[in-house]
Amino acid sequence: MAKDRSEPDLDRELADLPPELRWREWMRRIEAVLFASASPVPREDLARVVGQGASVNLLVEDLAADLEGRAFEIAQVAGGWIFRTRPIYAPAIRAAADVGDQLLDLSELDVAVLAAIAYHQPITRDGLKDIFGKEISRDLIGRLHARGLIGTGPRSPRRGAPYTFVTTEQFLVAFGFESLRDLPDREQLEDAGVVGEAPLVDLG
Repeated sequence: MAKDRSEPDLDRELADLPPELRWREWMRRIEAVLFASASPVPREDLARVVGQGASVNLLVEDLAADLEGRAFEIAQVAGGWIFRTRPIYAPAIRAAADVGDQLLDLSELDVAVLAAIAYHQPITRDGLKDIFGKEISRDLIGRLHARGLIGTGPRSPRRGAPYTFVTTEQFLVAFGFESLRDLPDREQLEDAGVVGEAPLVDLG
């Protein structure tokens, strides 16, 4: 969403409407913004379309309640809100709609490497090798990068200053996380052999 865009002729307060209709109109504005956006919309952007002092959180909650029983829902991910289809309808979508480019299509190793990056970021390919006991191919890293799930982090202070890898906002969106703090319990993943025992960075 554009951050510093003026809102020409937008009556945010709607003072001429009775309270109930005013609230309903604010809900519909938020619905329209979420529907039009391809990425999560943060609270401060939604606040641009409602009256001063109106609770964006309560408006979103009421809108979510309105969507009960519908095929889509509002999800809070990556520091904002987004519309998404309810997971129960994924098989129907795959059967009838052209969503090939939207499917992650990740192998078990892809997911394991992605998890290792998420828990140990920023991490180099050598760091991944230490975790998995084998080289992680550039092709695999390229697949994750092409899907927007990882990006390039700061250069490592080690000799040669190799690139490090970090997860992206698209990673949070794809897996339905609001932040990295929503990652599954790390001990469970260690027991499953998905992540190693290298020290974690502070997730802030």
